[in-house]
Formats: sequence, C-alpha cells, structure tokens
Amino acid sequence: MKDFNKIFKAQSVAIIGASNKKGSIGNTLALNLKNSFKGKIYPVNLKEKQIENLKAYTSLSEIKKKIDLMLIAVPAKIVCDILEEGGRLGIKGAIVISAGFKEVGNLELDNKLKAICKKYNITLIGPNCLGVLNSYNNLNASFAAQSAKPGKTAFISQSGAVCTAVLDSAEKLGIGFSKFVSVGNKSMTNETDLFEYLAADKETEIVAVYAEELNEPERLIKAARKLKEAGKPLIILKAGRSLAAAKSAASHTGALAGEDKVYQALFRQAGIIRADKIEELFDFIKIFSAEISKKNLKKKSYKNLAIITNAGGPGVVAVDSLEETNLELASLGAKTKENLKKVLALAANTNNPIDVLGDALAEDYKGALQAVLSDDKVDSILVILTPQAITEIEKTAKVIIEAKKKYNKTIVAVFMGEAMVNSAREIFTKNYLASYSFPEDVIKALGALNKWAEFYREKSEKAEINFKNINKKKVEKIFTDAKKRGQKAFPEFSALEILKAYGFKTLKSYLAKSSEEAILIAKKINKDLVLKISSADILHKSDAGGIMLNVLPSEAGKKFKELLARVFKKKPKAKIDGVLITEMIKEEGLEMILGVFKDPALGSAIMLGLGGVFVEVFQDVSFGLNPLTREDVYKMIEELKSKKLLAGARGSEPKDEEVLIDSVLRLAKLIKDFPEILELDINPILVLKKGRGVIVLDARMIIC
Repeated sequence: MKDFNKIFKAQSVAIIGASNKKGSIGNTLALNLKNSFKGKIYPVNLKEKQIENLKAYTSLSEIKKKIDLMLIAVPAKIVCDILEEGGRLGIKGAIVISAGFKEVGNLELDNKLKAICKKYNITLIGPNCLGVLNSYNNLNASFAAQSAKPGKTAFISQSGAVCTAVLDSAEKLGIGFSKFVSVGNKSMTNETDLFEYLAADKETEIVAVYAEELNEPERLIKAARKLKEAGKPLIILKAGRSLAAAKSAASHTGALAGEDKVYQALFRQAGIIRADKIEELFDFIKIFSAEISKKNLKKKSYKNLAIITNAGGPGVVAVDSLEETNLELASLGAKTKENLKKVLALAANTNNPIDVLGDALAEDYKGALQAVLSDDKVDSILVILTPQAITEIEKTAKVIIEAKKKYNKTIVAVFMGEAMVNSAREIFTKNYLASYSFPEDVIKALGALNKWAEFYREKSEKAEINFKNINKKKVEKIFTDAKKRGQKAFPEFSALEILKAYGFKTLKSYLAKSSEEAILIAKKINKDLVLKISSADILHKSDAGGIMLNVLPSEAGKKFKELLARVFKKKPKAKIDGVLITEMIKEEGLEMILGVFKDPALGSAIMLGLGGVFVEVFQDVSFGLNPLTREDVYKMIEELKSKKLLAGARGSEPKDEEVLIDSVLRLAKLIKDFPEILELDINPILVLKKGRGVIVLDARMIIC
C-alpha cells in the first residue's frame, strides 16, 4: 500500500542534487523548499558545504537524522543508487525529478527503479516530473516558477508544461489547490493511486486531471466511485482523440473503436466529467469550487435555468448552447411573471430569457433576481451583463452577491468585456461566485455541474454477473485445442459454439464441405435456408458474395456450388472451410451488433450498436468497459440514435431491450473469463419483439 503521507505531509526533505548554481533545477528545488517549507531541509551535494545557506551533506547516510522524503534531481544513471541508499536508511517517500528513463526508451533503468521501490516499499512519484506541492503543508517540492495558494482542488498532470501553465493562470482566476502533482512517467504512481488517496483527503473537494493515457479501467472506475461517495467530482482533460487504436483492426468493432470512444465509455461509467481543453478545465473548476456542497448535493439540481440579461443577443446564444447540455430553460410560474412586470420597465421581456433592457440599473437586476429566485421551478440563474454607458457594473455585481447569500440557489454571471468589467469579476472571485466572459462557456460549465450532480444522486449498482446457463469449461477446451493447433481466428461456425456455451441463442447451424453434405443438411432442416461461406480469411461475407438467402431445401446442392464459385472468383486465395447452412429466420426484428475490441491502454471494450451490412456506414455505436452493470448498458443504449427503433418507432412493435442488455452482460462475462479474446463481432444479433428475445445470426472471433 502506497503511503502518500510520506510525500504530501513530509516533515523532513532531503534534496539530492541540490545546487548553488542559479537557474539550475537543483538550485530552484532548494529555493522553493527554503522559501515555503517549515520542516527540516537537508541538501545533498558532493562538493558544496552549504546550499542557499543551508548545511549540505555529501550523502544521505551522512545526515544521521530522520528523513521522510527524498527529492532527487541527479543524472538518471545514479538515481537507482540514491534510491537504494535511501531504502536501506528507511526513507519511504521519493520524488524523482530526473529524466532519462522509459520516456527515452531506457526500460532497463526504469525496471531497476521499480524493483528498488518494491524492495523497500518506497512510495515514488515520477521520474521525469515537475514535482509536488501541498499548499496546506507549505510544501513546494518542485521546480515550478511559482507556488500554489490553498484551495479545494487537487490537480494531477502527466505533463510538467501543463502544470506550469495551470499554476500561472490559477492566481488570476482565483483558483487554489490542495495538492498539485506532476506524475511524469508514472513508473510507480499513476492517477488511480492518487484518486484512492484523495478520496479520504480532508483538504480536497475536487480532483482535476490532465492525462495523456489512463489504464487499469476496472480499478480506475472503482476509485472514481470512491471519490463520488466522498462527494468529490473528478474532472479530466484527456489529450488526444486519435483513431490510432483502430489502424490495424480486423473486425467491424476494431474499425469503429477509436481510442476516444473507448475513453468516452470509461468516463461515462466512472462518472467522470470530461473537459475538452485547458480553458474549459478552468471553467469547470471555477463553477465546481463555487457551487459544490456535500451537504445538499443529494437534493440539488441545476437543470432548470433562468436567464436574466440586458442584451438580447447573448441571451439567445445562451439558449442555443443549452442544446449541447442536459440543461433546460425553466418554465416560469405565473406569479413570477407578475412580480417581474411589477419591477421591470414596460418594454422588458418577462418570459425566459428575461430581458431587463440595455438601460437596466442594479435595482432592475435586483428585482428580477428576487422574482426568479423565489420560483420553485427555477434551479439555477445565469445573469448576463453587457456594459452600456449607464450600466452600474460594480453595484450590479454586489446585488448578485447579496442574492447568492440570501437564497440557496446557484447563480452564475457573464459580465462581457474586459477593462470595464474587471472590477466586478474581482468581486465575484472574492465571494466565490463563478463568473465568465461568454455565455457558451458558462452554459457548458453549468451543464457539467448538473451532469455530475445527477451522477452523485445515482445509486451505485453492483457489477456482479451471475448467469446459470454458462459452460466455461467447454470454451476453455475450445481455446486450448485451438492454441495447440496455432489457430487464432474463429469463423462463424466455431464462434457460434463459443457463444452458445455462454447462453446466447443461435439457430441450428451445420457446416457442409460438399454439395452432397449440403443436400443432406437441407433435408434435416427442411425449411428455407441461408448459405454462408465459412473462411477465416473473409471478414465481410457479403462483399465476397458469400451469402445466399431464402434458398429452397431442394436447391441446396446447386446453390452450394454457385456460392463457392462466386467467392472463389472474388477471393481466389482465401482458405475455405466449407459452407455454413442454417434456417432462414422469417421473424421481424432489429439487426444490432455486439463486439469486443482490445484497446492498448484500457483493455477489452464492448461495443453495442446498429448492425447489419451498413454498420460502418452509419457508425451508430456505443462502447462500455468491464465491470459493466445493467445501468451502464442502459446508458450505452441511450447514446444510440437507433434507440428509438428499439423502443418501437413509427408504429413498429417495441423490441426485447431487456434480453439485449442480458446479451451485453453475457459478453462482458465472456471477455472477463477469457481475456485472450482480442476481437469479436456478433453481427447481426437480431432483437425480436418484446418477449421473444434475441438471436445471434453471425459471429467471428480472434484470440491472441
């Protein structure tokens, strides 16, 4: 178990690589600690007797006093020697500033560093990082150019450059930090480790993150839910929205599983608020800092918004922005409208958004605020001000602050402009009211706040999947035998056997290797048939001419030969196992797709979406990660445009959504039991009308 108190609450710090050379990292570390830290500081330098008027030591062993934290900034090749020495001395905390490890391909040195930390149970942050700050302990164990003022937000970043930019901007925006961590290479400590620690940290109420890559999704989801239970929102800016993960995909699922879609699934399941850019991250931190209250959060909603503005244009922009969020314009009560008419000019608009007109004074805003804040149908209020010649900017700002103190409702402000409204923004910052320059920014931030509040109020559902009709041993044998043969690809016939073992309903299927066998199988089924080519080399059967529908039993032998000839013409080099013959299903249903794709960072992702031959054309899909709950699958369905088809669009009967959800959970169980599954397509899986279940019509699988 990592003991982060040895870092964040260190009482004594040794700086290995401390220096008197101005501008060097070793000197900056020494100065930052000396100017802030109240504990003991022990500079270590082979040559200097003093570092910035502090007694210097030639080694850790020479200090002869208790040390909580090693702050290491020496060449990479001797970092492990320092850690080994510190480990022998019983030092349990370390921050390695030094670069030159796995980020430059030096995996051997990185592995050695890990081994030493495990051997001595050292909690380490880095290497290749900016360092750590704890505002409440006056600890600046970093080479940042400035420190951080105390606040509610813990900030974690994989990029040291982003750390310095955030620190530089935070002061102006009135944002303070409880903890500030540059994780660097994440050799021993990743974001999830810190989430687990911060869930119990009394000084932290919000966790904000800049991440380039996340991993261990199951553990991360559990850690995010721990933060939720503690009433602490988790906001992540995930850099990179590339499709790199799908470049070499050999399935529909792989082709559609862009890296960003899988991360989006992770954030949805974990209840993580996603910021799309650094400026947006600040916007979210501002509103969460001002509004989050663990005492009333279970009751609080931000959904129904009232807008008060002295300019029509920005009000319209705010309303347009609502479409991208889960917010709605509040429907004002009759009494509220009457009160607005009493306090506003005759020409003012008393519908929502409320236009108090361009010549509105502070008293007009006050009257409008009182009327709206008294309305039970209003959850939150956006006040927009554009500076006119007679606008009382500071006075209006004070009116808003007074209203905030009096009513237990959320108020946010957009005072547009720069120089003329700066003084008002300072008033808002001092009084912990979130203010913004543009209406679009505040709407998105308020939407994020409401989204997290909804997640907080959700009951946590256990992700235990207990299906009785699962034959795990059968699948184990199939995979064991296949691996002995060197087989990695499973065409439809063998893939269906695996799915049947996990309780999926399939049609009776028989593999014919000759026209004579096809005739015998047709007699056995004695219904209209489907003939499908069986080949691990053919991904899309229809593209290769490898499917025939509505084949009469009497035509089975003839159509068998025609199908092989057609496929051979288009795919002459494909290895053909035979022709799969199955009953032609006549029952009406909706063709969906289920799939599995192995993401390089997050592991197996499950895909659900609109299926059939046009799956890659419409790309109406959603992803999920284990552990999946029924609620998670409901949310996956909610993301689909085709959800209306499941519900029964345009007079069609509703489809069996509950059994479809069961199927997704069965698939989740399968890939948890067999992580060697790299890719899997179940396409189509036919969702029949309610009460009739689902049927797998085609499948394909690849294992490692």
